[in-house]
Amino acid sequence: MNKDFKIYLIDDDPIEVLKLERVIKTLNFNCEFEHFFSGNDAISKLRDDYKNRIIVLLDLNMYKLSGIEILKIIKKEISLKKIPVVILSTSNNIKDISECYKFGAAGYLVKPLRYEDYLLKIQCLLRYWEINEFA
Repeated sequence: MNKDFKIYLIDDDPIEVLKLERVIKTLNFNCEFEHFFSGNDAISKLRDDYKNRIIVLLDLNMYKLSGIEILKIIKKEISLKKIPVVILSTSNNIKDISECYKFGAAGYLVKPLRYEDYLLKIQCLLRYWEINEFA
């Protein structure tokens, strides 16, 4: 089956990984899904795979490299900077949101507490990127 795009989730919380996997399966999106617990691992994979249609979903609160640091690295590299990075965080702090957009985030979603709300937000996000033209 040919996949339209790839979703890379960078999040060090295994529960968040399982939750997103479940949502993608429930919504039956035509995409590949990979997760990375480490920003360094994700960046290495992006460097190998940047020619594909990829959307990065990035958590802010990570142990080794923070989400902001990972975002800065992605947006500084010429081959990676065109990849859309959407922040998926529990933080609704305006400083965090502003900083992410300042460094090139394509979007910022606050993770809702209720699963049904999370499913709806991810559905809207994926539908947007499903129809959006990006390299």
